[in-house]
Amino acid sequence: MAELRIGDQAPDFTLPRDGGGTISLSQFRGRPVVVYFYPKDDTSGCTTEAVDFSGLASAFEAAGAVVIGISPDSVKSHDKFVGKHALAIPLAADVERQAIEAFGVWQEKSMYGRSYMGVVRSTFLIDKDGKVAQIWPKVKVKGHAEEVLAAIRQLAA
Repeated sequence: MAELRIGDQAPDFTLPRDGGGTISLSQFRGRPVVVYFYPKDDTSGCTTEAVDFSGLASAFEAAGAVVIGISPDSVKSHDKFVGKHALAIPLAADVERQAIEAFGVWQEKSMYGRSYMGVVRSTFLIDKDGKVAQIWPKVKVKGHAEEVLAAIRQLAA
């Protein structure tokens, strides 16, 4: 899959979500959407990121935006993760890596000298027309949710 660039049409997806049902990117056409990809539920960095986005959920809503977290974990795992940390954002389960691969975040990673395939923590800001407005590759979690919120406010200005 070719790497997504700013200005590209964001790949649509329909995935099962926490709490039941499905969530699609296209259902939010007309408003900005933050799609953030993370490796695994209930790990330290992923928990911090989800809690940070949840803590700003009302600010994102006030700015007219939706935040969706996506990982390859199951709906059951997402439900436990949401319950344990009182998360306020929808989490999509991409077990078959449909969106993960379409957005180009399934990449070779390495840890302790070992290479493996996995989700590279990345965030995409999709504008109201469904186009990629901003990309944060290889995200560092600290301060990230605030940075994304600032970008949304700038997009709306």
